[in-house]
Amino acid sequence: MMPTGTLYGIGLGPGDPELITLKALRLLQASPVVAAFSKAGRTGNAWTIAAPHLREDQARLRLEYPFTLEVSVTDPRYHREMGVFYEACAARLAEHLEAGRDVAVICEGDPFFYGSYMYLHDRLVERFPVQVVPGITGMSACWTQANTPITHGDDVLTVLPGTLPEDTLVERLAHTDAAVFMKVGRNLPRVRSALARAGMLERALLVERGSMEGERVQRLAERAEDEPAPYFTIVLVPGRQGVR
Repeated sequence: MMPTGTLYGIGLGPGDPELITLKALRLLQASPVVAAFSKAGRTGNAWTIAAPHLREDQARLRLEYPFTLEVSVTDPRYHREMGVFYEACAARLAEHLEAGRDVAVICEGDPFFYGSYMYLHDRLVERFPVQVVPGITGMSACWTQANTPITHGDDVLTVLPGTLPEDTLVERLAHTDAAVFMKVGRNLPRVRSALARAGMLERALLVERGSMEGERVQRLAERAEDEPAPYFTIVLVPGRQGVR
């Protein structure tokens, strides 16, 4: 039997093209097939990061979401239709892998940290050889670009998706020293309100497009309450409040 190809989940880092690891670059350039998720009709951040390193002879598979923000994650249709979508994407990749071709699935940040790659991983890991290459996370880039240490000593760091109910966010904040809010975007008003209720608003920093072109860092308390946040936005609450 012909040996199958290997599936590579490759983290490209937060956006700065110089923050790709040497291993990620080597495997990306060696793979005959490259795939990435993106919004329909958009280039996609992962493709933008990888573009300078791709060869012309590499096959490129665009995995375009059926929807992104149009359907709420609480809507039963979301999980049903996204499940069908991920099954179809896995089948496309499996065709190449069964033919003996390696496939590199690229994503911004780290593949196993809120990355869509994991849905392919779950469907293919029992059938094909798989190797995952970690990437620098967006939150790491954001606190570095903000020039702000996030934890020290015995600080506890909590990562919170802004999609959670406000009361849940407040409860989680009560039991942590430092926090990172992911999936901010349209959820910024909820995140801001939760931080105010938890007494952490004055410590909070908002970072837009961390390490990418158009980066912006500001104190959340100083931001106009009606100013929307772009998709690539993270809110940081530094720890380090004790003696140091």
